[in-house]
Amino acid sequence: MSESAPSENGPYRNEFGQPIGEPLHWTPPPAIGSVTLTGRTCRVEPLGEAHLDDLYESLVVDSPPTTWTYISGGPFSTRADFLGYVDGLRARADAAPHVILDGSGQARGIACYLRIAPAMGCVEVGAITYAAALRRTTAATEAMHLLADHVFALGYRRYEWKCDALNEASRRAALRLGFRYEGIFRQAVVYKGRNRDTAWFALTDADWPRVREAHLAWLAPENFDEQGRALRPMAASNVGTVVPDGGTSGRLS
Repeated sequence: MSESAPSENGPYRNEFGQPIGEPLHWTPPPAIGSVTLTGRTCRVEPLGEAHLDDLYESLVVDSPPTTWTYISGGPFSTRADFLGYVDGLRARADAAPHVILDGSGQARGIACYLRIAPAMGCVEVGAITYAAALRRTTAATEAMHLLADHVFALGYRRYEWKCDALNEASRRAALRLGFRYEGIFRQAVVYKGRNRDTAWFALTDADWPRVREAHLAWLAPENFDEQGRALRPMAASNVGTVVPDGGTSGRLS
């Protein structure tokens, strides 16, 4: 099948005159597996047995039960229940679970590559769970940067972020990190005996150079004062994008 180059007034077209997508000269990337990524304030590494004690203490004992409201598992009343949840993540064939270690080397969070589809050049980051001690820290932001940077360095075209449409904190995080809001999938998931409308966000390889530059500028040591507070906001932010919330529209600011 042949195609014509796009004109000023329209897209590529096939020999039948139908509009078609831009042809790709692209090689699918390798499947994403376990990886260790080191930053200035954190390290991301494959979730293993050595992390379980730290994770239980930080995510269950030292964090409120609201940590688990929008996660498929939890809150947990016993260590065994928590370990069962972690085992489930590690057993998923389409997932690569990672742990986030803060500057002291303590395991403070979980983030997974999910629905890894090399043939499509697409992967999702999900099951993101931060301990109270990790939230709103430089390490939390840097961990998300490291995971995204690895995806695009491998040659992926699309990096997705999905969450319960009612999870305002997750929506804000996605927008702040430069993900673009793409819409709501209504009644997409049933979890914990309730409905979930799913909000979709994504970064593409075309977005990434600009977003990456903004991440690095924000993470630079000179952007922080002596108390470790950022001097400038994240320039990658898409905050201000209208994101429907439970059937109504609200502007995030």
